[in-house]
Amino acid sequence: MQHLNPIDWVVLIGTLLFIVLYGSWKTRGQKNAQDFIRGGNQSKWWTIGLSVMATQASAITFLSTTGQAYADGMGFVQFYFGLPIAMVIICVVFIPLYHRLKVYTAYEFLENRFDLKTRSLTAILFLIQRGLAAGITIFAPAIILSIVLGWPIIYLNIIIGILVIIYTVSGGTKAVTITQKQQMFVIFAGMLAALFIILRLIPEDISFTNALDIAGASGRMEVLDFSFDLENRYTVWTGIIGGTFLMLSYFGTDQSQVQRYLSGKSMKEMQMGLIFNGLLKVPMQFFILLVGVMVFVFYQFNEAPLNFIDASTEKVLASEYSQDYKDLQKKQNTLFLKKKDLSIQLSKNENATIRKNLIQLDSTEREHKLKSKYLIKRAIDSSYANKYDRLSTELASIDSDSEEFKEKEKALKDLYKDSAKDTETNDRDYMFITFVLKHLPKGLIGLLLAVILSAAMSSTASEINALATITSIDLYARNLKKDRGEQHLVKATKGFTLMWGIIAIIIACFANLAENLIQLVNIIGSIFYGNVLGIFLLAFFFKFVKGNAVFVAALITQVIVVIGWAYDWMPYLWLNLFGCVLVILIAIVLQQLSPKSTNSTT
Repeated sequence: MQHLNPIDWVVLIGTLLFIVLYGSWKTRGQKNAQDFIRGGNQSKWWTIGLSVMATQASAITFLSTTGQAYADGMGFVQFYFGLPIAMVIICVVFIPLYHRLKVYTAYEFLENRFDLKTRSLTAILFLIQRGLAAGITIFAPAIILSIVLGWPIIYLNIIIGILVIIYTVSGGTKAVTITQKQQMFVIFAGMLAALFIILRLIPEDISFTNALDIAGASGRMEVLDFSFDLENRYTVWTGIIGGTFLMLSYFGTDQSQVQRYLSGKSMKEMQMGLIFNGLLKVPMQFFILLVGVMVFVFYQFNEAPLNFIDASTEKVLASEYSQDYKDLQKKQNTLFLKKKDLSIQLSKNENATIRKNLIQLDSTEREHKLKSKYLIKRAIDSSYANKYDRLSTELASIDSDSEEFKEKEKALKDLYKDSAKDTETNDRDYMFITFVLKHLPKGLIGLLLAVILSAAMSSTASEINALATITSIDLYARNLKKDRGEQHLVKATKGFTLMWGIIAIIIACFANLAENLIQLVNIIGSIFYGNVLGIFLLAFFFKFVKGNAVFVAALITQVIVVIGWAYDWMPYLWLNLFGCVLVILIAIVLQQLSPKSTNSTT
């Protein structure tokens, strides 16, 4: 638990209160659906661009992306290489169509092209994946405050969720869009300040160029990977191909993004806003990753903990594995001194041998980290150790040729494997916040916390705003027997906003760190997005395919994609391409096999 300085409290609370109150005040009194759902169609291109960026840049971006760079380097930026390509395609194909049809949601178009059940199914797929993601974007900043305040994460999930619900229910899309401009300003200012301070904390005789050399010697500056290895999640090809399909799905069919640019004053403003996002997003992600890499360089001169989760370290030190952990810490201390000495030598003399030695030491450090996680896991869940001892004893007393022996042996191996999994021990998402709390000056800590929480509020507000809109327009209003008027629709949308806010809080309370958070959100998206994008591409380019074939194909595809993810058929980014192509092929085959459809087409 950390104790914030009063200055940090003032900066943190002042920033968050300003955003909530400003958004509620600027959007008071909205009474029609045009204002509440589409923001009155008054947004300029720069507002759209910043709003789109803020929607994607959740707290996870700053917690997990920096942690990803610290552990694995700059290669994650390849994930975004398909984004500019996707922006151009959306500007040419999607936006003109949405603008011409004057739709409130992306899925209205699908009913015109196919039928109501296809529209409803696609909307439900969105609600599932975006509802899960909304919970995770609340959970991420709750981790931070749980460290700072020592409060249970469940209480913090509720507090953060309520803050977001206040201005999203009161102001709708316009409140989300208006507040996101302020939030992006806070984000840019905070991250620039963080990089500047990190460079100041590195020894004076280590220049920025030296710092890049040190990071490069440990493999952290390897940006491009042109290999075709399917075991590698992040390559140029997964970014350009898989990333393009993911970004097309996200920005072209995900209502949390579509709703941002549908609020534009004109089609030109919408298109310019997305192009602005396409030009700025990759450099922004590169910069955030660079901050994580510079934190890695900082820890080459300042000893890093074996695990960045203090509570986990305390538990293992209080357990029967305490001495093992202390021995590992001593080895890590010795390793740190060697790495520090080599880093200083490298800054003074470019030498291939030094680089090779640093790579070897970095590999050893990774082994130490893995061993520490295993010890923590055993200490946190002592039932594993007790169960392991019992199975071992039983195994020794059974004939090795018997079936029972083989069953017990398999159970023992499975238990050992399970006990080593990263759950509570996954500390990547804690790295950046631990660095901020322990090493940054007063005032800046409050600003960086405000950055992360602002990003969380921004992203979550967009998500529950979109979830409420889809529920209201695509499911509720579409199935009403009669039109009850604009005011009723606004009240219903506000009610659904509150409902989805509560659901997101509940999901956040059950979230965990089974994956690095930035990867977990993208994995959830990749499971659903390819299928949804394929449905839209069928609508755009395959005019002979009718609604029944698409509906059945979408159901089959979703089941196959989930199975493919569960059995790890391919890196998750490829699921976007796989799902997209699969639903198109199945729909075409089904259409060819079916009698001539009577469904209408546009």
